[in-house]
Amino acid sequence: MATLTLKGIPATLHEGLKRRALRNRRSLNGEVIACLEQLIAPTERNASDLLDQIRASRTRLTQAGVAPLTDSFLDAAKQTGRR
Repeated sequence: MATLTLKGIPATLHEGLKRRALRNRRSLNGEVIACLEQLIAPTERNASDLLDQIRASRTRLTQAGVAPLTDSFLDAAKQTGRR
């Protein structure tokens, strides 16, 4: 396995990576590898599979009692915010 050394990492980026690693229960090295894998991973998606994932998410939200964001709901929210 190859080794990569990074120099000059801004302190805010380093702290953010450490927080993210803690949240994901990974080492700092493991978190950096996970971030890089996600960035480099192929982004091709099957439209049908993506729609299935969206529909499943909507079903879970509805079952959890979260109102769907319909056009009428969003329009009403906009009007309420303008008063």
